[in-house]
Amino acid sequence: MDRPTFPTAEHSEHDAVTDLPDTVFPPSSRDLFASAYPETAHVLRHSMGRHDLLTLDALASLADELPASSIEYNRGDLPIGVDGKPDATGLSIGETIRHIANSNSWAVLKNIEQAPTYRALLMSLLEELRPSIEAKTGAMLRPQGFVFISSPDAVTPYHFDPEHNILLQLTGSKVMTQFPAGDATYAPDEVHEGYHSGGARELIWHDRLAPDGTEFALSAGEALFVPVMAPHFVRNGPASSISLSITWRSDWSFAEADARGFNRLVRAAGFSPAPPGRWPAGNTGKSLAYRIIRRLKLVD
Repeated sequence: MDRPTFPTAEHSEHDAVTDLPDTVFPPSSRDLFASAYPETAHVLRHSMGRHDLLTLDALASLADELPASSIEYNRGDLPIGVDGKPDATGLSIGETIRHIANSNSWAVLKNIEQAPTYRALLMSLLEELRPSIEAKTGAMLRPQGFVFISSPDAVTPYHFDPEHNILLQLTGSKVMTQFPAGDATYAPDEVHEGYHSGGARELIWHDRLAPDGTEFALSAGEALFVPVMAPHFVRNGPASSISLSITWRSDWSFAEADARGFNRLVRAAGFSPAPPGRWPAGNTGKSLAYRIIRRLKLVD
């Protein structure tokens, strides 16, 4: 598989192309991942380097091809906490990406696997980790890829995500501040339940939470594993940045989500349900009950 080019402040679109290595994650990183997955955040090394599919022009072209639902972009000078989705910038997605160094923006291209060439790239990366993933959480389900393009000093506000996630930093730098997953101090159970019924993933920020966060500084060639639903926010470094997020789901993550859905119904009935257990707890009873309820069309 060829490795294409990746433009940064130091590299132009015309730099020489080198071959993609046989493995992007070195043995030491694969061993670390195997020992820490799925509940412990950790930094990995990668040799992804520069790739033709991940140049600014290639990503702008991809954005033009993706459905509108797969594109999100907004101002980069945001606070850590926001109330709902931020306002648009007034630029097109293509302008935002091509001029990311000075557009004061943050953009994400979601589900890049909708394009066959990007799906091949995603699956080649995940295949290296599949044995360790499936040894712990079973079949690797619903693989998805996301590309983040950020202006200097841009902020991705405080939020959580439902996938197992590895964020590969390709150019530039950023700091992700992460908080413990499953702890209602950082993400109330009601917010979890609302998200799994179609609500926003953005969380309410309080400055008193800051001392409890763990900062992970990432530069090109480093990657960070993010546990399912671990609250976090991201500050981009002084240069524009591109990151690739490779994600997957598991039977456990789906069971956790369905248990949250069941708890939402219990809470609506006036009770205070216990939150789902973190891995390796199976959450089987609640998740099975919620799936039956959905199958009977008693909820949307």
